[in-house]
Amino acid sequence: MTAAELLTKMAGLRVLIVGDLCLDQWCRYDPALAERSAETGIPRLAVTQTECTPGAAGTVAANLRSLGVGQVSVLGVVGDDGHGHQLLRALNLLDIGTDLVLREREVPTFTYTKLINAATGAEDQPRVDFIFTGQMPAAVDATIASRLCDYAQHFDVICVSDQAETESGGVVTQSVRHVLEDLARGGMLIWVDSRKRIELFECCVLKINEEEARDALVRARCATLTQLRQHANAPLLFVTCGGEEVRIAGHNGEIRVPTRRIPNPVDICGAGDSFTAGASCSLALGVNPETAAHFGHLVASVTIMKKGTGSASPAELLEAERIASL
Repeated sequence: MTAAELLTKMAGLRVLIVGDLCLDQWCRYDPALAERSAETGIPRLAVTQTECTPGAAGTVAANLRSLGVGQVSVLGVVGDDGHGHQLLRALNLLDIGTDLVLREREVPTFTYTKLINAATGAEDQPRVDFIFTGQMPAAVDATIASRLCDYAQHFDVICVSDQAETESGGVVTQSVRHVLEDLARGGMLIWVDSRKRIELFECCVLKINEEEARDALVRARCATLTQLRQHANAPLLFVTCGGEEVRIAGHNGEIRVPTRRIPNPVDICGAGDSFTAGASCSLALGVNPETAAHFGHLVASVTIMKKGTGSASPAELLEAERIASL
């Protein structure tokens, strides 16, 4: 199936993204306006412009909408705070459904603040992150699991974005994993991208990068990707290896899918989310794993040529496919 055929069929898909939502704040500061505080003597960073975009699970959702997926919704938690308001607004502006999102006072909105020098365009200051290190409140956890049970049937694909790096995790807790496992056993396509816990997701299609794979092999006490796939009883395990290849472990063993390396990428942040959007939808449309990997890589090859966590339009993908075929 060609990229054009896949893109046409994606308009009929309904996708739910479950996981850790965050707000990306892109703040441009003017170094010429730096002044020392009269009270503390500490110089200020004078932010003159701020752009807010959805991050983490929101990045996957934004990529799906850009591809033309017909219905995209998110299930997660945001704080009852200003950052939560901005995140919901950013999602709604992209026509991403937020009806299943919980607003919770006890859980502040995870926010990445990136400081960009207006004179140079470079991100040259330490990032300011608003983080949540506590455990998800039991009532919130139960509500997430319940909503997943109640609404999963309305979607064709569920993409899981487990990005929290704390030991206890974030939105995707053990109880949520159990629901996902039951849905996968029932025949639903569940695509999981998890930084720290991929081996704990059973019966789902799994996606990690090379570094995450090395760590997961150690945690699961496995020697090979095939063993890791078997450990999780996963139908497929995708491992993205930068711009070199995608390794896929399936029931018939392991294959390597060469990919076209993109020279001098502008920003690789969010490349994995772009791959997830393209590859998961391709699988949902019935293509083989190799074709899904190629299309996921095609999406990522466009987004890494943009600053920030960009997305790829159908026109950009068709042009990228044309150039790759030359």
